[in-house]
Amino acid sequence: MADKVELEIVTPKGRALKAMVDEVTAPSVQGEFGVMPGHLPLLAALRTGIVSYRDGNAEPKRCAVGPGFAEAGANRLLILTDEFIEREQIDPVIVRKELAEVQSAIEKLIAKGELKPAGTDAETNVLIAKENWLAAQLELYGDPPPATMRPFEDYGPPPPPTDDDANDPPS
Repeated sequence: MADKVELEIVTPKGRALKAMVDEVTAPSVQGEFGVMPGHLPLLAALRTGIVSYRDGNAEPKRCAVGPGFAEAGANRLLILTDEFIEREQIDPVIVRKELAEVQSAIEKLIAKGELKPAGTDAETNVLIAKENWLAAQLELYGDPPPATMRPFEDYGPPPPPTDDDANDPPS
């Protein structure tokens, strides 16, 4: 069993982070997962959120990542994502201004009745993804915005079973 996990985060711009760590926590679409040395192989879809990693007894370090994929093994975690930022790179004033603009655009779509289910409308997808990315940056900075629940967002709870589902024989 390995003593450390090699954490590597890669974006389209190149390698954003490479570190030898004792443990990593990352946000998947099914919830957070952790990786420690000796982890079984895992492939996970990531949602926008915070990656936390720790080396020894030092304070955990954190960064924000956008949606992507993670591949874990016994001694390595590779994260492929479109977005990556560390706390020092965040300007909370600019992020809050951008978040207000995005939320205003979403509210206009809701008021017009034009907010469509995620996956069916490119404008809705872009706005919700941008809102999530900006909220993750503020969370990383330590000043998170109030929580929002968007109708039709990709990663909500599964729909309840229908009456037809209850009568179907198990597969």
